[in-house]
Amino acid sequence: MSAQTLCDKYKAECFADIKGQNLALEKIEFFFKNFPKKKAIILNGPAGTGKTSIAYALAREKALELLELNASDLRNQYAIERIMGQASRQVSLFAKGKLLLVDEADGITTEDRGGLQELIQLIETANFPIIITSNNIWDKKFSELRKKAELVELKELNYALIFSILKEISIKENLKFSDDLLKAVAIKARGDVRAAINDLETINEGTKVDEIYERDKEEKIFNVLQKIFKNLPNKDTLDLYDKVNMPLDEIYLWLEENIPLEYKGEELKKAFEAISKADVFRGRIYRQQYWRFLVYQNFLLSAGISAAKQQGKLGFTMYKRPDRILKIWMHNQKIKHKKSIAEKYAKYCHIGKKRAMQNFEITKEILKNPAIQEKLRLNEEEKAFLVD
Repeated sequence: MSAQTLCDKYKAECFADIKGQNLALEKIEFFFKNFPKKKAIILNGPAGTGKTSIAYALAREKALELLELNASDLRNQYAIERIMGQASRQVSLFAKGKLLLVDEADGITTEDRGGLQELIQLIETANFPIIITSNNIWDKKFSELRKKAELVELKELNYALIFSILKEISIKENLKFSDDLLKAVAIKARGDVRAAINDLETINEGTKVDEIYERDKEEKIFNVLQKIFKNLPNKDTLDLYDKVNMPLDEIYLWLEENIPLEYKGEELKKAFEAISKADVFRGRIYRQQYWRFLVYQNFLLSAGISAAKQQGKLGFTMYKRPDRILKIWMHNQKIKHKKSIAEKYAKYCHIGKKRAMQNFEITKEILKNPAIQEKLRLNEEEKAFLVD
């Protein structure tokens, strides 16, 4: 594999590369044909359905220059003036062709009334099309924005279509994966094409399909990391971890793993200082049961790390799963298989489960016999565990 990720390598270059969103593409074409009747269009839908890809594909399809803003830029007057100044130099929409992408409008918080008003003002004054992407545009704070723009809902792709995409990539990359494995990856992705392709790449690098985390939990932690790392802190920042069904200790590992992907130099130093101080409070909580310190730990892991940067960040970062979490997960999987095999062995031999566990390393070689495995009715995962 090259240094280029599969997601980057197979990103959509034109509308023909966008799968499963034909109705949305028709509405986008209609919007563009009738511009400037409406100056902005909102692409709303779950993660991994192709919202940002459609914007880039549209720019290539129409030979437009793409100018990009995100939610944090709407709080940064310099960024707005820089982008808009560049756009304002065009003489005519179709002479040089511009397209503005406002990515992840969900990042505008309830306190960011100014940011939201900036976006609405951009729509009112722009002389070129604006594409806005969001995961949930139905929050009441966006009611005025919805009136100013066309709304296009993108749907989750079904697993059969995701399977066909993975199959096509596997053939092009000469990856020797079975259809059953590709279907398992497609199902686990739950409509998220980007996640499915990332998982395919992870499996190709040695991770087993059963070692992929539950998709709903991953989506939440990825979104939270993006808000911590990309945006400047605000009042919502302190509540971000409350929305993730994950222990704070596990979130700590995700932050530790991914800080170096976003921060460099002085920012990196400040971010690790924040996470280090949070670890001090965590130790005091565990050792002395000082639970009042939990608020300081949470503050340092959220606003502390977010404030390590001077301004918001652009672009997409593919965050990594923490290696330590994966090792713990794999250990638990091994224990699970060991217990299930020991229970079957104990029942067949009429001995206690505790004894079967204690003598497991001795009996393990015996249990590798296919005839004994058949008698104990071991499943494929249990058989594979005995071989490891």
